[in-house]
Amino acid sequence: MRIGSIEITPLSAMLVFIPICTGLELAHADPAWIFVTAGLGIIPLAGLMGTATEHLAEHYGAGIGGLLNATFGNAAELIIGLVALHAGLLDVVKASITGSIIGNILLVLGASVLFGGLKFETQCFNRTAASVGTTLLALSTIGLIIPAIFHMLVAGLPEPHEQELSLEIAIVLFICYILSLIFSLRTHAHLYVGEATEESEDALEEALGVDTWSKTKSIIVLFIASVLTAVMSEFLVGAVEHTAKAWGMSDVFIGVILVAIVGNAAEHSTAVMMALKNQMDLAINIAIGSSIQIALFVAPLLVFCGYLFGQPMNLLFTTFEVLAIATSAWIVVLITSDGESNWMEGVMLLAVYLILGLAFFFLPA
Repeated sequence: MRIGSIEITPLSAMLVFIPICTGLELAHADPAWIFVTAGLGIIPLAGLMGTATEHLAEHYGAGIGGLLNATFGNAAELIIGLVALHAGLLDVVKASITGSIIGNILLVLGASVLFGGLKFETQCFNRTAASVGTTLLALSTIGLIIPAIFHMLVAGLPEPHEQELSLEIAIVLFICYILSLIFSLRTHAHLYVGEATEESEDALEEALGVDTWSKTKSIIVLFIASVLTAVMSEFLVGAVEHTAKAWGMSDVFIGVILVAIVGNAAEHSTAVMMALKNQMDLAINIAIGSSIQIALFVAPLLVFCGYLFGQPMNLLFTTFEVLAIATSAWIVVLITSDGESNWMEGVMLLAVYLILGLAFFFLPA
């Protein structure tokens, strides 16, 4: 729908929730309503940040553009995590990390494989690139398993050094992420181009839904969207605990499922659009690449920022969170190992996400 020269999409229409949420916050309304409207307001803002980043990438080229995508690809999740970390809600921070990882590789990828598979009987993608991505996911799982095992081994000792271990593991993960950028953007960039570059560019332009923006417009939109996301995240995090009690849910479920879906929602449409255009390399890169960013970039960065905020955070996740990430990474490895996908594999990914979601829901509040 167009109003004058402005095209109104379902995603942009959701921007109306930003003033609604602000009004509810100023009126000291029920925190549950503030939580809902803040979450709905963050979704289009995340989409705007992603769109602005894509347009900046077009202006600055593949190298810097890829770095911008890597930095701002999960800006909404990072901002939410920083706000929750500053508020001392460490369990919510860790839960949102878990939810973002499994949400991208199960929900986003599952929906992409399902809808793409319903249109095309079999879809092919670069098996080597997918293998590198899933191996990096396995690395992130190791980075979470080791602190959990270490915690059990040193329980009761006077100086367990768990915080130091988490910090050093975070440094290792962060370095691996930087090296993965060099691999994907420089030394092996050809693996991530896809089979039909011209078609993929047309598909991406259609997914963005707009003509190329100028550098100035892209930067302004990125800045304003980031500021508004920080404000909405402040409202969202401030209402988490009350909402969890009001709805009879645990903080972990709120973080793993609801907050993660809010942060990932904008990526869903783009990944599914790529799959419907038979560009599975791009769809898989969005889904798996986003999970890698969360595990190897966002999580270590939050550990580092914890020291700046006076809220030291470790990488000691609950046993079930570690199991959820490990299970998700394992099934993605199985599904991507042959370089082909079909709609039934999308169903399986979504089924695993639903099973894990049910388990998190029934965890004691």
